Amino acid sequence: MNLIALLIGLVIERLATQLFHWRRMRWLDRIIDFGFRQAGRLATWPALIPVILLAVVLVLPVFAVIWFLGGTLAGFSYLLLAVVVLFFSLGPRDIGEEVVAYCKALEADDEEQVHSAAKAIVEDDVPDDVSERTTCVEAAVCVQANNRLFAVVFWFVVLGPLAAWAYRVTDLIRRRAVFNAARDDEAAGNSARVRDAAEMLHGWLAWIPARLTAVGYAAAGHMDDALAALRAPTEDKDATTSERSENLLARVGIAALALQSRPDETPAERAIRGAQAANHLVFKLLLIWAVIIAAMTLYGFTQ
Repeated sequence: MNLIALLIGLVIERLATQLFHWRRMRWLDRIIDFGFRQAGRLATWPALIPVILLAVVLVLPVFAVIWFLGGTLAGFSYLLLAVVVLFFSLGPRDIGEEVVAYCKALEADDEEQVHSAAKAIVEDDVPDDVSERTTCVEAAVCVQANNRLFAVVFWFVVLGPLAAWAYRVTDLIRRRAVFNAARDDEAAGNSARVRDAAEMLHGWLAWIPARLTAVGYAAAGHMDDALAALRAPTEDKDATTSERSENLLARVGIAALALQSRPDETPAERAIRGAQAANHLVFKLLLIWAVIIAAMTLYGFTQ
């Protein structure tokens, strides 16, 4: 049942691009902000506790709906609920659509739009240097694909739609916490404390999927270079769990692309080729995951 729901959900996710704005769920920001304010009143508590409680509060309504309606109509309602939950758990934005917008801006030679599209992919400030920005976008595609797609699919397959939604909830909390910490100067201490706790919680849930995705990049791309990057020692011992996962995905993803400079191409053409190659790598890995999940289901390893 979960495989069928997963396949239907992924097809809808690929085709129903006009519905993507529903997944942003801006209305949840008020609830999350209310939870952050309550966390501020519990300054003596570890920030992770109120962040976990906030995640539980956001997960409980979906749990209740699945619990009360999931077993009716001979499982059809569960299938429908699973598809809906999966659709809202993916994203919130589609990385493929953002890559297309980025490439169009490069083709139009619109520097302002290029910078804006690159920032949407990276979800942070981007370098002004064209070469550095190109590499940053390629790495970000590999990182965001795990955050928006593969980690959701992993938890959906392992523990069902509720786990996929729980992962997305931690991501929504993390995003809002990062946003608040960046703009809130007066309560910078508390905002930073909540942000770190939210990133920690999300990083824990992303840890296993990130490593499976990194191995998948090696299988879908240039294996020798990717495996070398996977085994290479790093100097990020002081980094957080989330940062280590993102660094791993970026390092292995770039190595799996194994792109070589061409003397006859412009910086814009190189940037387009790199972004499209990264997006193609993500799509190839998604097909590999679909085949593996289907095989596991046929042999009874998943529901």
